[in-house]
Amino acid sequence: MKIKTSDFVTSAVVPSQYPEDMLPEIAFVGRSNVGKSSTLNTILGRKKLAKVSGTPGKTRTINFFIINKEFYLVDLPGYGYAKVSKSEKASWGKTMETYLNKRPNLQEILLLVDIRHEPTNDDKMMYDWIRHFGFGSIVIATKSDKITRGQMQKHLKVIREKLQMAKGDKIVPISSLKKEGIEALWSSIEELFIDRQLPITIEEAPK
Repeated sequence: MKIKTSDFVTSAVVPSQYPEDMLPEIAFVGRSNVGKSSTLNTILGRKKLAKVSGTPGKTRTINFFIINKEFYLVDLPGYGYAKVSKSEKASWGKTMETYLNKRPNLQEILLLVDIRHEPTNDDKMMYDWIRHFGFGSIVIATKSDKITRGQMQKHLKVIREKLQMAKGDKIVPISSLKKEGIEALWSSIEELFIDRQLPITIEEAPK
C-alpha cells in the first residue's frame, strides 16, 4: 500500500463526534503498553502522527486518522492498565461498545498483542468481544525484534492457541524498531479491501 497522505482528523467519545463521511474504517485495539501508537506511526511512515504516551492508560478517546483520503485507521483506547479506576474502565467500555455496535462502516478490528508473552486474560476477553461483533481475522504481534527468529513460530503458536483463533485467521509480527512486518500487514488489509469490494486505490509502495 502506498501511503500518500495520513492525517489526524478527530478524537471522539460519542457517535456525534465521529467523522460523518462514512469512509471504511479499520480499528486497532490492544493493552495500554502494547505499542499501538508506535505501530500506527510505523506502518504510516510517520514519527509522531499517533501520539506515544509515556503514561499507560492515558488515551481515553477514539482517534481517527484518514489515509489517502479514502479510509480511516482508528486508534481505540487501551485496556488492562491496573491503576485506572473502575468508573473510568466502565466509561471506556461503554465508549468502545457504542463504537463497535453502531459503526456500520467499520470493516475490521485488529487486536495487538506483545509477541514476547502469552496473551493476557484481558487480551482473550477483548478478542472474544471482537469475534462477537464479527471481526478479528487479523492479529498483530508487536515487538517482534525482542525475540529471535528461531523463537518466532513457538510464540505465534502460543498466541494462536491462547486466543483460540480460527485456522484461516492471520497473525502478523511487527517491529516498530526494525520497521519489519509493514508490507505483510498492508497486504492483509488490502486483501480485506478487495474481498469486501471497497473502493480503495491499492498502489504498491516503492521498494
